[in-house]
Amino acid sequence: MPRSIGIPLALAILAGLAITALTLDGGKIGKSLVLGALFGIVLQRSRFCFLCHTRDFLTQGDARGVAAILLALAVGTLGYHVILTAWLPDPASGRLPPDAHVGPAGPVLVIAAFAFGIGMAVSGSCISGHLYRLGEGSPTAPFALIGTLAGFGLGFLTWNTLYIWSIATAPVVWLPAHLGYAGWLALQLAALAGLAALLAYLAKAPPEQEQAAPVEPTPLRHALRRILVDRWPATVGGAAVGVLAAVAYFQVQPLGVTAALGSTSRTLLAQGGLLPETLHGLDGFAGCRTALVSGLSPNGAFVIGLVLASFAAALLAGQFTPSRPTLDQAVRGIAGGVLLGWGAMTAIGCTVGTLLSGTIAGAASGWIFLFASFAGVLATLRLLPGR
Repeated sequence: MPRSIGIPLALAILAGLAITALTLDGGKIGKSLVLGALFGIVLQRSRFCFLCHTRDFLTQGDARGVAAILLALAVGTLGYHVILTAWLPDPASGRLPPDAHVGPAGPVLVIAAFAFGIGMAVSGSCISGHLYRLGEGSPTAPFALIGTLAGFGLGFLTWNTLYIWSIATAPVVWLPAHLGYAGWLALQLAALAGLAALLAYLAKAPPEQEQAAPVEPTPLRHALRRILVDRWPATVGGAAVGVLAAVAYFQVQPLGVTAALGSTSRTLLAQGGLLPETLHGLDGFAGCRTALVSGLSPNGAFVIGLVLASFAAALLAGQFTPSRPTLDQAVRGIAGGVLLGWGAMTAIGCTVGTLLSGTIAGAASGWIFLFASFAGVLATLRLLPGR
């Protein structure tokens, strides 16, 4: 798209998002729209993608992206620590923090996260990555999101069997309840630092930098280029994601991108008479909860803001590059998307909801999702090199 059209369109989109948020009187919908827009801009500008960062490390030894994920977890943990100690002073009271993504930690979670990792590697991204790449014109993203809806539907159909088999008796482990806030914070930051040290040991020298961008004639134009056109450093993206995670929890709800998608799938199944009459225990768990769609939800507004703002950011950077999908892209998108949707529904969240929001809230389920999804990506890249 010519920049003479793209830049005014991008500015109009961002202005429209701002005006819409202001007209919503500062409620959860308006705040979610703004947070989703900020999240979409950060993802697009910094290329913050769980699969891409993991693949860069596994295939090239470039650890900068994975280090950014660890930084996001560390920054988010510090933010959550401040919030949790104010909202729930005694972590041993037997109560869980309100709305925090603390889910059942059992074998079903391991299977779901492993399947999610395979879905990431096959489709080329996680769900949040496909959403922001939708704004970049990705030919695979639409098929992956369609597959994700189908995967959620499959998850609803298998939920009761898995719940009876294991989920019902799986422990819901909130680490501060066992370690205290100080012990959890120290252990969590030490674990993240240990992983960062391991990355530094295993990493190879990063690839040579691309040719330097042209020098702008004024400091203002140089700053605008660095912000709007050049990719942000991975660490900037990681730190920003961690801050947004804490702000979102304090202002609205934990970060997550699958509740709206899952709710759409659940509603379509119900309308088709295919939804089980009872989904045992599902609505009692914290996480990216689904419900029958009856209007725009805060998570729906968040996803809309994410896609539109990433589209605007891509237009401003000249990175909106739509192309006609190939058969291979369509097949990989749908197949990987089904695994993404089933894994996210069964784990009650994805890399953003269960991994990011869960881990920084002190949930053992977040750490399990992190390692099991990593194993799924690793296994797939080993079996299907080039993916």
